[in-house]
Amino acid sequence: MLTSAKEMLNKAREGKYAVGQFNINNLEWTKAVLLTAQENNSPVILGVSEGAGKYMTGYKTVAAMVKAMIEELNITVPVALHLDHGSYEGAKKCIEAGFSSIMFDGSHYPIAENIEKTKELVAITNAKGLSLEAEVGSIGGEEDGVVGKGEVADANECKQIAELGVTMLAAGIGNIHGKYPANWAGLDFDALAKIEEAVGTEMPLVLHGGTGIPEDMIKKAISLGVAKINVNTECQLSFQEATRKYIEAGKDLEGKGFDPRKLLAPGFEAIKATVKEKMELFGSVNKA
Repeated sequence: MLTSAKEMLNKAREGKYAVGQFNINNLEWTKAVLLTAQENNSPVILGVSEGAGKYMTGYKTVAAMVKAMIEELNITVPVALHLDHGSYEGAKKCIEAGFSSIMFDGSHYPIAENIEKTKELVAITNAKGLSLEAEVGSIGGEEDGVVGKGEVADANECKQIAELGVTMLAAGIGNIHGKYPANWAGLDFDALAKIEEAVGTEMPLVLHGGTGIPEDMIKKAISLGVAKINVNTECQLSFQEATRKYIEAGKDLEGKGFDPRKLLAPGFEAIKATVKEKMELFGSVNKA
């Protein structure tokens, strides 16, 4: 069931658990995440970066694939199709294409411009019943060409954006995309506590860069208002590792092991295992 992320995140915020956003890159990724969500009775958010959307030939293709797959696989848990780190122009294209949730990443703009553009998108998404994620303070690292220095968000700026009526707020607290370096200082929980106090206990907060964050930090972040956690790199690494083992074992040379349906199957199962593990950690199992 394709829906906005609003209700599932409000429930998560109240219930002190988080809904996972798992980025999709193709049919295998989408199928793996949807089936795992259904098997674990968990709400789920399918994240699509602008780069991944282009790779899959466009947002209309992605939306059509997801809607058809939900129907064909008899998926009954709540599913949000969400633009990840969207530009202003990309956000409008995804709204037109039929996405149920949008992220506008205005963190690289001066706060006044971020507010102006976010305010306009709040009006558009509200009118269409879509959910909207905004961002203050950038997420460190690089994802599909979006580069952030990892600034910690200013609590007052977070409050200004939250007051516009966004559904959820991503705030930089020292988290980064990709693998975390050995000298990573960890999440800034003092900053997170100030942000939660500024925006109020009703606002679901978003933690980007969920790959590699220790379990105790994940659980503490959830206790401080995080209701949505993004995972991308970890699924990519799981897929890569399983596919490598299959090929290095020479299984692609046995019989029809070269058939894409067989070649990609180990990676597909690895994604499912990773998604299930994260859903259990986030506490979203049996919360659909």
